[in-house]
Amino acid sequence: MEVCALNLRLLICVLFLLGAHVQDVDSLILRLEPNRLQFFEYESLIFHCEGSHDSTGLKIVHRSKGELLKCNTTVTSKRSSCTFLYIFPEDSGQYWCESRDGKRSDIIDITVTDGPVILESPISVVEGEAVTLRCRHKTTSSNLSADFYKDGHLIRTSSTGNLSISSVSKHDEGFYKCISGGRESAESLMAVQESHQEIHESSDLPFIIFRNILPVVLMALLLLGRLHCGITPR
Repeated sequence: MEVCALNLRLLICVLFLLGAHVQDVDSLILRLEPNRLQFFEYESLIFHCEGSHDSTGLKIVHRSKGELLKCNTTVTSKRSSCTFLYIFPEDSGQYWCESRDGKRSDIIDITVTDGPVILESPISVVEGEAVTLRCRHKTTSSNLSADFYKDGHLIRTSSTGNLSISSVSKHDEGFYKCISGGRESAESLMAVQESHQEIHESSDLPFIIFRNILPVVLMALLLLGRLHCGITPR
């Protein structure tokens, strides 16, 4: 009987841990506002950390500076935000979002320049979406001609300073930069994600299955354990 009782306790502990692991489906997401990877010096930038039930425990981290503390922080039930009224070249680098239990978002690598040209490109795009990359000058809002490079190779010359892709695919993923008026932007990665439908089907299905069958499996195993040990329900 002592062995049976021990086995039952172990079974309960294992199933409890399994249930906790299955329910632990929060994924942290770091978003930027505006949604791009390159910025001019003195621009404003907002970091949004989302995806946790406990937004009060979220923090935004710079790889070399650590947790961001010198910013205007706002916290809601859904996200924690950190606003910089002015950013500088030393703010360039890799950022991520982190929860108090150690979860991390994907890393975002931004560039802040005191130069005259940046490439406006989204942080990531989804396969099939349309995207436009823009070669932007600091001192003028008008469109100027620009050469666009992908992975070091010239891919297009545009009289409008824009590079449009009507339907993005994995083939378009890579490092992009532009040159306009003899001035060159930094290089940034345009990441291409799977379509929302594919992501949903691949990531949500296992959780849905476990969420629905776990209570049934738990009760069945507990009942079998009690019967095996000769314990009858009252």
